[in-house]
Amino acid sequence: MKIISVANRKGGVGKTTTTINIATALSAIEKKVLVIDFDPQGNATTSLGVTKPKGQYSSYDVLVGRCEANAAIIHTEIPRFDLIPSAPDLAAAEVELVEVEQREFVLKKALEKMSGTYDYVLIDCPPSLNLITINALVGSDAVIVPLQCEFLALEGLADLMKNINAIKRNFNEKLTLQGIVLTMFSKQNNLSKMIENDVRKYFGHKVYQTVIPRCIRIAEAPSFGKPILIYDFKSTGAQAYINLAKEFIKREGVN
Repeated sequence: MKIISVANRKGGVGKTTTTINIATALSAIEKKVLVIDFDPQGNATTSLGVTKPKGQYSSYDVLVGRCEANAAIIHTEIPRFDLIPSAPDLAAAEVELVEVEQREFVLKKALEKMSGTYDYVLIDCPPSLNLITINALVGSDAVIVPLQCEFLALEGLADLMKNINAIKRNFNEKLTLQGIVLTMFSKQNNLSKMIENDVRKYFGHKVYQTVIPRCIRIAEAPSFGKPILIYDFKSTGAQAYINLAKEFIKREGVN
């Protein structure tokens, strides 16, 4: 079971879209996948068209120890694709964990009990480096960083990499950078190309060759509760995520 966090300290960069579409592609090649919605805003939950039933446990309950991780799982309409939904209460989890011993390792311990249940676990992280994100990174084998093609996003990437390296040194020596995904790319915008060149120059092969374009169909898909791969398979956005998934699968050596 490989655990991958999808993280960036900046919001609106495509974390949720990247998470659910890679998960959808993996499920399509018959891999069993779990997505953990670890953002209090619950965008992954909404984007999959999931309405959390009354009394349903969430990632918040797992994090504060109210339930085991497997008790919070919801089966989505996509075969082999499960979800642990988010809840607004997750925003308060950081305060509740202050007195907990080894609070950075809570999620890691919860997921260890599920070892072997899934081929992949993808964690959709909140847009900040708080204790929730730290738990995700400490519990992960690798991290994928979606990066919006704009100048301020590039500045934030340097800080994020420092944070990832600090977590690697102090909590999780096996944590690796699985890859950087360039999102919201515009061929008509010289800045997009400049950002792409700079990121590729610095991070080399860690940057996926596939770039995700600005695409209205990608923006529409969450309102229909579907990943873009299902909502509009023929759109430029869906085709980009298919190519990204192929790269991901090749890097992972998935059979």
